[in-house]
Amino acid sequence: MPVSGKAGGCSSACILLLSLCKTSQHKKVVRNFIIQICAMREENFDPNESLMLIESMINRAKDKFAEDGSMYLLWGWTVFVCSLSQFILLHFYKSPYHYAVWMASWVVFIYQFIYVRKKNKEKKVRTYTSHILGYVWLTFVIVILLLAFVIPQLTTGEYYSHINPIILALYGMPIFLSGIILRFKPLIIGGIGCWILSIITTFITNYDYQFLMIPVSMLIAWIIPGYLLRAKYKSQ
Repeated sequence: MPVSGKAGGCSSACILLLSLCKTSQHKKVVRNFIIQICAMREENFDPNESLMLIESMINRAKDKFAEDGSMYLLWGWTVFVCSLSQFILLHFYKSPYHYAVWMASWVVFIYQFIYVRKKNKEKKVRTYTSHILGYVWLTFVIVILLLAFVIPQLTTGEYYSHINPIILALYGMPIFLSGIILRFKPLIIGGIGCWILSIITTFITNYDYQFLMIPVSMLIAWIIPGYLLRAKYKSQ
């Protein structure tokens, strides 16, 4: 029996979509979308709408594996080195300028801005997942900047003794949400780990040693998941 243009185009697209899948789990997801497409055909949807659904499905499938972990590794190692350096300067050398090490983060921020801008230009289509992740991290940065201004205004005395538990709690937020969005368990575990470290830090009375919780959090929430993301990205 000859196949009509509409049915043939849709069938070809579905076959192509299934051919992109390498595991049974991916094929299961694609089959669910094909069922939706068939339902749309029965309801006489426009062929363009069917193709738009297929395209969105392809983008969703790519989203889960498009993250190569580079930004997690970049900021993970930056914060790890800066926080550990600050601890050494503060605890062993009693330097009043121990906080100056964080100036290096501005260099990393400028690099990230250029890198992300260049990467976005190279992308033909910006996926929904990357769009949401961008707003998650933008919210994180805004909250950090607001706290840097608000906390000294609302607290008196040695307000900085409260900073580390708050920072750790905030670190967990974008990591946990990124793990949920990307469906990547190491990030979810890393975010929860940051919250646990935040609670532990409140029991550390020596302010110097609170800084050691920051590099620990970077290892479990940013660096290790970053390498796992990179390995998953390269294995595709």
